Amino acid sequence: MIILAATPIGNLGDASQRLIDALENAQVVASEDTRTTQRLLAALGIQNRPRLIALHDHNEKARAAELVELARATDVLLLSDAGMPTISDPGFGVVATAAGAGVAVSVLPGPSAVLAALAVSGLPTDRFTFEGFVPRKAGERRSALSALGAERRTMVFFESPSRLATTLADM
Repeated sequence: MIILAATPIGNLGDASQRLIDALENAQVVASEDTRTTQRLLAALGIQNRPRLIALHDHNEKARAAELVELARATDVLLLSDAGMPTISDPGFGVVATAAGAGVAVSVLPGPSAVLAALAVSGLPTDRFTFEGFVPRKAGERRSALSALGAERRTMVFFESPSRLATTLADM
């Protein structure tokens, strides 16, 4: 089975007991940055030393089939550096490959930057859309934002601190 597990997004206290239990028992963990995963294991006091496999944007296509094959024999825990795998992070390709191969996928819910941002925004939360990261290039960013101009639902975006002012100006 592939298990998507949410990790803390800024406060280690947000680690769920289910995440801690899964890390204590995992044999295989696929994550964006194995160094970040090692720091998380240490910070949570996890003594288990699972096999760590790097899974990031540059290798996900190549690794998806390998992880799905491993998941036929043992649970494979999928982590992002912060938050939920597949949400503007690697993992979608693994989930799609697993679904196509008939391998079960489960989720350990937890912290969500999308929902945290929405909850504190003061904007309507009954209908919203998540747009992920806007394009980095100015022309592509302006075009993408312009295409969303007629959208009436609350929109949530991710943006890096260094590009935030420029993106807001383009809105």
